[in-house]
Amino acid sequence: MNKKINKMFLLIALLFLFVICYYMGGFNYFKDINKLKNSLNNLGRLKYLMYIFAYIITAVFSLPASILTIVGGIIFGPLIGGILALIGATIGALVSFLISRYLFRDFIVSKFKDNLVFNKIEEGFKKNGKDFLILTRLLPVFPYNIQNYAYGITNIDVSTYIIISFITMAPGAFIYTYLADEIINNGLSNVLYIKLLIFGVILFLLSQIPKILAKKKGIDIATLK
Repeated sequence: MNKKINKMFLLIALLFLFVICYYMGGFNYFKDINKLKNSLNNLGRLKYLMYIFAYIITAVFSLPASILTIVGGIIFGPLIGGILALIGATIGALVSFLISRYLFRDFIVSKFKDNLVFNKIEEGFKKNGKDFLILTRLLPVFPYNIQNYAYGITNIDVSTYIIISFITMAPGAFIYTYLADEIINNGLSNVLYIKLLIFGVILFLLSQIPKILAKKKGIDIATLK
């Protein structure tokens, strides 16, 4: 009985969140970077919490998070912006994961039992465990938001899922907020091009980690696409 009550409470809370965001025009902010930036700046100290909350919304409702990452770099700078983006993305990934595991698990399993992406993630995790999560997080093989829900129906430990997600999302969060801050403050310059080259090399090296891991585990990345 308690489990049913908890699920009902979570469902009502989720629906309430959706209705509030919809009728207050919250989803429109993710389409207009200037509108989102100005709205956050007008909130004073609350802008930090609202920024994280906005990131959670993007994960739960599978909205594009790239705008938020850019806004984070513009408003808060590369360091604070990167930290806030990483916190928001991690909490958002956790909320989506918990929704999939405890609230809509039966629905998701029945709805996506024939979905290619879900099946590949489930099969890959069964064979390779947490190594498969590292691979799919570092390589853009599957959409990030879909991964959050797909891993919720596997038997991966919550703490393992969050720790790996946090670590693998960190480089992208800080690199993109840094570049956003750099472009706004210094514009396009030769120095920026050099930094882009450096970051490109860093991202390339990071992309080799899952490839090496996949080769070690005998995973054919080409079959995942």
